Amino acid sequence: MKKPKLIFLTGAGISAESGLKTFRDSKEGLWNNFKIEEVCSTQAWEKNPELVLNFYNERRKECLKAQPNLAHQLIAQLEKHYEVVVITQNVDNLHERAGSTKVIHLHGELMKVRSNVDSKLVYDTEGDVILGEQCEQNSQLRPHIVFFGDELDESLVSEAIKATVTCSVFIIVGTSLQVSPANSLPYYVPDSSQMIVIDPLAHEMDIDDERSIYYMSEKATVGMQKVFEVLHTKNFQNKEN
Repeated sequence: MKKPKLIFLTGAGISAESGLKTFRDSKEGLWNNFKIEEVCSTQAWEKNPELVLNFYNERRKECLKAQPNLAHQLIAQLEKHYEVVVITQNVDNLHERAGSTKVIHLHGELMKVRSNVDSKLVYDTEGDVILGEQCEQNSQLRPHIVFFGDELDESLVSEAIKATVTCSVFIIVGTSLQVSPANSLPYYVPDSSQMIVIDPLAHEMDIDDERSIYYMSEKATVGMQKVFEVLHTKNFQNKEN
């Protein structure tokens, strides 16, 4: 019997509970210490690649120190009874380290670098990347991150949409949906499917007036415990029937 499909669309809020700073937080966000145009744009990379490399070297170190939290773990555990696809705006690898096996990274990955001239030449890394370190085509390695000014990987966007249109439940965790293309994905959810939003500011979000959405104004770990309990119980009830 085919497992019901769960889609989790996750953002910075889920990783914040593991101690990783979000970019947009009004008090402690990374943008308070760095301007976007200095570290996360194609112009910044062209102007001062060493600064950009150092910025992401530090982000990589922070990521390695962080641990998946309960929300990450519960999402991974649901794979026992559901087909689970995680679509994330986060560049960390906490979902994978928690055990999730199907993760689509819309905005790139910290633990990877790529060629500056060929975006398909991608390499795994956990260490620092320095100026002068080159790919096999003798081009500088750069963070495998979607900078402002970069083109999105349309194959990943298509993969995310393809997964969403066949889901049974679509669960948004820790994102205010301010950034494209993630903010368009809820509109691909089938009318017959359930949609849940878990975010401290969920009550301020207005995704789609024409459908029923369950808003949970909770942190990711708290909201996921509640959702997990419902999904876990529902699964066992279905088995009994």
